[in-house]
Amino acid sequence: MIDKKLLDILACPICKSPLRYRQAEQELICRADRLAFPIQDEIPVMLEDEARQLSSDEVDALYS
Repeated sequence: MIDKKLLDILACPICKSPLRYRQAEQELICRADRLAFPIQDEIPVMLEDEARQLSSDEVDALYS
């Protein structure tokens, strides 16, 4: 579980957009860049090379 205060200050390292936390998947989602940043051992890995590309359908499902 990620600390709420940490989630409030984290932003996408690429576009600086707010991130959405997916607890079950242990990911932080950037809607603008369609990226999912992994969380490993309760530490967000905020590297573009480590992020997973999301499909448009996947992003739409998250934000609907």
